Amino acid sequence: MPNLDKFDLAILECLQEDARATNVEIAEKVNLSPSPCLRRIRNLEKTGVIRGYRADIDRKEVGLGLTVFVELKVAHHSRENAQAQEAALLAIPEVVSCFLISGTADFLAEVVVEDLAAYERLLTDTLLTLPNVSDIRSNFAIRSMKTHGALKLPELK
Repeated sequence: MPNLDKFDLAILECLQEDARATNVEIAEKVNLSPSPCLRRIRNLEKTGVIRGYRADIDRKEVGLGLTVFVELKVAHHSRENAQAQEAALLAIPEVVSCFLISGTADFLAEVVVEDLAAYERLLTDTLLTLPNVSDIRSNFAIRSMKTHGALKLPELK
């Protein structure tokens, strides 16, 4: 774990709860004055602990009603093939998260699209044309209970 202290962890908790909170509001919650609080936030950003800020958009409210977890198996395992597959998956806008995994598949991609017809187009026009893919399995989410949850931050010892 990076060299985070109780103030850093408290700041991260506050930002996970409300990333639009002002520096003064965060400083009050974590018992720091605003200047050191802002320095800490900037340091967390600079070191990559905080990767960015974004809106949490309701998928259904913007017409993205289908979430699919796609398992992809790569033929001819090699570092080059894995890197090519990773780059190809990262370039697909409908892929909102992607993991290199162990088990029966090599990659697990979370895909968000409008509906089944949109997924069929993505599957046939894009996913099935990816380099070195030997198998694709699609798992459809029936209902989302929790997406983009806050991280359970480690406790200091």
